Amino acid sequence: MPRKSPFKHHRFPCEIILCAVRWYLRYPLSYQDVVDLLAERGIRVDRSTVYRWVQKFGDCILDKPTAKAYL
Repeated sequence: MPRKSPFKHHRFPCEIILCAVRWYLRYPLSYQDVVDLLAERGIRVDRSTVYRWVQKFGDCILDKPTAKAYL
């Protein structure tokens, strides 16, 4: 039986979510900075959404060295 994806029922693809969370955790950026970086790439998202992503997926990314485990 396949494992359920933790990204199911999210509006954005898992690649975008992981990228935003990685930026926030890796670099000294605020949530608004991450939103601005995504906006430069044509992705409109609210900073509270980035906050929720970090809360939900941040521990998973910190525990595993690669994001491939979550795809």
